[in-house]
Amino acid sequence: MTIGGKTMEEALASLSDMTAGAVPIGKDEHLQRLARAQAYMRDQGIAAIYVNAGSNMTYFTGTKWYPSERMVGAILPASGAVEYIAPAFEESTLKDFMLVEGNVNTWHEHESPYQLFIDTLKRMGIAPAAAGGTAPRVGICESAAFFIYDGIRPLADGYALENARQVTAHCRTRKSANEIALMQRAKDMTLAVHVATASMLREGITTVEVEEFINRAHRKVGASGSYFVIVLFGEATAYPHGVSYVQTLQRGDTVLIDTGCKLHNYISDITRTYVYGDISERQRSVWNSEKAAQLAAFNAAQLGVPCEQVDMAARRSLEADGFGPGYKLPGLPHRTGHGIGLDIHEWPYLVGGDKTPLDVGMCFSNEPMICIPGEFGVRHEDHFYMTENGPKWFTEPAHSIDDPFGLRK
Repeated sequence: MTIGGKTMEEALASLSDMTAGAVPIGKDEHLQRLARAQAYMRDQGIAAIYVNAGSNMTYFTGTKWYPSERMVGAILPASGAVEYIAPAFEESTLKDFMLVEGNVNTWHEHESPYQLFIDTLKRMGIAPAAAGGTAPRVGICESAAFFIYDGIRPLADGYALENARQVTAHCRTRKSANEIALMQRAKDMTLAVHVATASMLREGITTVEVEEFINRAHRKVGASGSYFVIVLFGEATAYPHGVSYVQTLQRGDTVLIDTGCKLHNYISDITRTYVYGDISERQRSVWNSEKAAQLAAFNAAQLGVPCEQVDMAARRSLEADGFGPGYKLPGLPHRTGHGIGLDIHEWPYLVGGDKTPLDVGMCFSNEPMICIPGEFGVRHEDHFYMTENGPKWFTEPAHSIDDPFGLRK
């Protein structure tokens, strides 16, 4: 039996630390990332980009810092060394967190970090254009709060400010072998947690109890806990990101669990849907339609194909089974998938309008959920990455509604 039958402690005892041998991204790879970004910037005619504290600064420099109301980030010139900008009182702490070292340009609380940013560009040799000249292009991190751009803009005469996404997305969407290895391990960890969670379900258990178990289970496999967790029973499974109330499991309920963890900054994100107790023909039919749509999306994900075509393939499969059309309910109300890496949702997206060609190293969720308000929902979510030979699953899709984890002999 794969659904129920164990106590929580028995289920936890089936898990062990899975992080052995998982190696964080090292300084050498961060330096390679910077070099790749700079070569691309020179090719595109971009003079510099500012990457804000958060996943973009971590990606390029290995320096972890949480974004706040104070401007902290790194300046990547098209040529030359990376430099940082931070409050003066944080300089020593920032240096302590640095992986790729660089000069720290500091400002005191009564001073303008935005003027410091402009002054630093000039000192780095990125001077504003004279009247009638061509303004150097300077990218501002797409994840930076608006107040940062709003502070820089009035001081940036002679510069052409633009979205740094052209550079950040170009680099971050194409994962290295080391990144894929970390994501693979994180997903393996979360899938093991899914198996353990399903094994300890019982009638009368609440969604809160299951969420608490999943957090403990993620710690048991070596994570710091759950990065996020959504647990839904019965009719509540029709709502992709959950409901405000606690549910109690009853026999015959559809169960939807979506969760993930972090391993050396990289994220897992897996959803499993199954039934506790007897399975109705309606549940079986919808579950199988979801599995077919997920497979249709996977098969459509070939090198050079625009992202939107993967979404269209999933919708065609669902429409053939009577769902939709398009985003109409009952059916698939959201995109088929998202990129993933340091952030749980990254570019590009498997959605209509995203014409990004699939390329080697791109990683995506594949989750064309079926939502039937008033009844239930089914989401199968696994991730795949693009290889030179096409898509490859990180985790194999759910096996069947009777044996979702393929454990029965």
